[in-house]
Amino acid sequence: MGTSLPLPKYHQIYLVLREQVQEGRFDQDGVPGEHALAHQFDVARITIRKAMEMLVADGLVSRRPGLGTWPLRAPANPASAPKANPPQKAHLTGLLENIVNMGLRTSVQVLDSALVSAPPVVAEALDLAPGAPVHKSLRVRSTEAGPLSYITTYVPQAVADFTRADLEREPLLMLLEAAGVEFGGATQTISARLADAQVARHLDVAVGSALLAVTRIVRDVNERPVQLLQGLYRPDRYQYQLQLSRVGSIDAKVWVSEELSAQFH
Repeated sequence: MGTSLPLPKYHQIYLVLREQVQEGRFDQDGVPGEHALAHQFDVARITIRKAMEMLVADGLVSRRPGLGTWPLRAPANPASAPKANPPQKAHLTGLLENIVNMGLRTSVQVLDSALVSAPPVVAEALDLAPGAPVHKSLRVRSTEAGPLSYITTYVPQAVADFTRADLEREPLLMLLEAAGVEFGGATQTISARLADAQVARHLDVAVGSALLAVTRIVRDVNERPVQLLQGLYRPDRYQYQLQLSRVGSIDAKVWVSEELSAQFH
């Protein structure tokens, strides 16, 4: 597992697994066993064991003989939990234009597209009952320079039906628009993620490389969630730009966004 990060391999793997645990990747089936993880990361089992020991020490997972390794969830305490800043909400007009532009200047490879039962985290984001049918799609978008993004999307089956061939032909939001969806807005968060073995392979980066992570929930005019997008982007090939302006009175001026756009190269 080649990487330029000045960290031991077990610590790199621990960081990747920690992110996956925290985002609910293993809530349904549990954390894969040491043998499977060693094969995935191309390391010895002792390396995986050290990474798992760190997860246990952090109180993120529980290892039980005969039952496997399972994530631990801290009990919710709404009264004491700090209130998070509201995610940024954007109108869809500029976003659709940007997607069309990206589709014309990039190529897409559909890795998988299937109807699945919504995991709890996905169901919550899309305001669905756990297990409700959703279209899950995995795509890699590339420019002439190479792979740009690894995109996972979820669309409720009740919103639209489409095929893998449709995804290879048109951007997903345009397919939803053709199905009669009237877009209202989107809630978006931007953060950082570390590349796991699967993502690293498709984006041609080292495991543990830093990626730009975008999570977007798209809603229709009735505030119904119609799409959950989880995108991972190579920061050397993708930029996210925001135009800001100062508003308010002299003693209480703040910066607000006027327009957002993505640039890639």
